[in-house]
Amino acid sequence: MEGGGGRGGRSPGPRPALALRGALMAAGAGSRFLAARYRELGDDSFFVYDCINAEKNTLGNKGQDGKQTDKGSDDILAFALSPSGEYFALTDDSKRLILFRTTPSWECVSVRSVNRRCTSLIITAADDKILVADKSGDLYSYSIAEPQADGKLELGHLSLLLDVALSPDDRYIVTADRDEKIRVSLAKAPYCIVSYCLGHEEFVSKILVIPNYPDLLLSASGDSTLRLWKYKSGEEVHCCHLSSICGPETTKTDQEVTDDKGLQKMSKYLQDNWTVFEGFVGTESHYSSLYKASFDNAATYLEKQEERLQQQKKKRKELQRGSNGQTKKIKSEEPSL
Repeated sequence: MEGGGGRGGRSPGPRPALALRGALMAAGAGSRFLAARYRELGDDSFFVYDCINAEKNTLGNKGQDGKQTDKGSDDILAFALSPSGEYFALTDDSKRLILFRTTPSWECVSVRSVNRRCTSLIITAADDKILVADKSGDLYSYSIAEPQADGKLELGHLSLLLDVALSPDDRYIVTADRDEKIRVSLAKAPYCIVSYCLGHEEFVSKILVIPNYPDLLLSASGDSTLRLWKYKSGEEVHCCHLSSICGPETTKTDQEVTDDKGLQKMSKYLQDNWTVFEGFVGTESHYSSLYKASFDNAATYLEKQEERLQQQKKKRKELQRGSNGQTKKIKSEEPSL
């Protein structure tokens, strides 16, 4: 599980997120994240990073007059671990893309500027690129081998991108947007659209290519459904209506205990550093602004159209009467022979 953040839309804001990959765990909220090797029982150290201390952009966020505009906060909007666990990348509200190397120890590799605030990112299985989706509906790729290189535009939607996924072989890029669309594109030629997975009735918030079943895609949406797809053909395999299976909340009196030493260690890390997360507990859903408000304005439109037609008829009649009166006046003033 990894954390992530249309044209003309407001992007989801920062929220607590968790990423797990192999022995690595990263959890973050606000401007900070902490990371630990929770599966390595002999290693009790963890890495803490605060974006407040990151290198500030010197080129980005400038208006046409060259002055700094909309600086933003240092809150983390999205982050992800690479499939190998060797790299970690994040984007923040100040339009920075920060890349870390995790082995042999955590190290900040680069801080780059992005064009717009980002909503989601993912690292390729080859560990060579970071794919970054932004609020304008564009997807950029950033090189890991050249950590200071600018981003390259790969593809674009006409709506706010909410998530991006990759097939395990890096052959397909899957993107999801606010306007219910899931698009499948070829990674080597993103302008070639393989298919669309259509069926959701609200924004698509999360997508995941199932690692053990690389031909299947899971998607979650604001319409309270979880759908399974054969994404290469766009065929929907199954739809689960979550509202029908989620009953009222119940209070658990017994605390569940796990025998997994790694999970116990991870829980302890989170409890010891709870101050990072507690300010975000119970806040409004970051997707609440993405729901569409439906309304019928046809009656109002037709009424106003009829008013305009009546006004135009009235003006034509007045002009006609005025022109007729002017003609009569001219004839009466003609001298008699």
